[in-house]
Amino acid sequence: MNILLINHYAGSPRHGMEYRPYYLAREWVRLGHKVQIVAASWSHVRSVQPAEPGDEVIDGIGYRWLPTPPYGGNGVGRVLNIWAFLRQLWRDAPRWASEFRPNAVIASSTYPMDIWVARRIARLAGAKLVHEVHDLWPASPIELSGMSPRHPFILLCQKAENDACRDADVVVSMLPKVAEHLQLHGLDLRKLHIVPNGISPEEWQGAAVSLAPAIATHIAQQRAAGRQVVVYAGSHGEPNALDVLLDAAAAMQTEPFAFVLVGDGHEKARLAQRVQDEGEALRHVRLFDPIPKAQIPALLAATDIAYIGWKRQPLYRFGIAPNKLMDYMMAGVPVLHSVEAGNDPVAEAGCGLTVAPESAQAVAQGLRRLAVLSPGARRAMGERGRDFVLAHHAYPVLARRFLEAIA
Repeated sequence: MNILLINHYAGSPRHGMEYRPYYLAREWVRLGHKVQIVAASWSHVRSVQPAEPGDEVIDGIGYRWLPTPPYGGNGVGRVLNIWAFLRQLWRDAPRWASEFRPNAVIASSTYPMDIWVARRIARLAGAKLVHEVHDLWPASPIELSGMSPRHPFILLCQKAENDACRDADVVVSMLPKVAEHLQLHGLDLRKLHIVPNGISPEEWQGAAVSLAPAIATHIAQQRAAGRQVVVYAGSHGEPNALDVLLDAAAAMQTEPFAFVLVGDGHEKARLAQRVQDEGEALRHVRLFDPIPKAQIPALLAATDIAYIGWKRQPLYRFGIAPNKLMDYMMAGVPVLHSVEAGNDPVAEAGCGLTVAPESAQAVAQGLRRLAVLSPGARRAMGERGRDFVLAHHAYPVLARRFLEAIA
């Protein structure tokens, strides 16, 4: 099968996020399919941008980087970037249909407007049209950012979502609780398939990549002092509710815990300033720069408890699918999950504790409960998490599930 995957923000191991298109495509190539990813040359989520627009082959996957202007934030610059990407795809649709001759065209960007160019290519090629849901737009910008439902951009997103529900042959969602929402926007639920986020098992089976020396040294010092090391690894943004973790750390300042936050994001500078300003209360909190994905297993191997938190947000009623949680579980480390959502992989797997969101007291109590478990109980938690991920969230499994949905 020839699979054309349109994902504005697609990345790779050499470029950074977004990883999902790469991992799915790599598995499809290994199964004998031909895969072409079309992505923008500039994306805010990538750590490294392509050297130049054009064609590139990565692990057997064809990449076409369409030239798009750089931008910052979510303003006019990002809109122009999206417009440049979609305009080129629309213009080149006849060539994609006649030269690549796809059997399936997947519209997979976060925003839904790529369904229109994907539909054009699919119709020209006589291919199946697949709409992949990452986040629900326009629900996400309305509920998370407070945008008016009557904003022109929101109306455009809603038209695209409605068209995708009506015209796609297959809808694949990473979020598990979207059926009712999509049905209200015209989806025949027989088209809907759930394929969540996942991990690549082979990244956990090769030779270990050493952890950055500064982080490794700090963790070793904390353990030598008899402290349990609590790690958060991921984006430092408002949705991650990291102030709640810092509040818990301040409340536990005299207890034997150390808190290590690794990553970057628009809240990072403010959080670092807060740690500095509060001094003694947060003396056992350290923030570190992002590390390469290959170092994540080593970081989590040195962790006693992995933490992930969310704000209390009605949008999460549709479910959550965080990559960092899959890494935590694959590492076999007990997880403290601060969330209220339509699904909870930690509870499903029995690999940790779930507590209420936006409650420093609940987080502190959860950390204490995990800390006093016996080594055997914590090891069993970790094993359940790893087994759950391998059964339900490994990319070889997910790639086959996606192909079955298309078929």
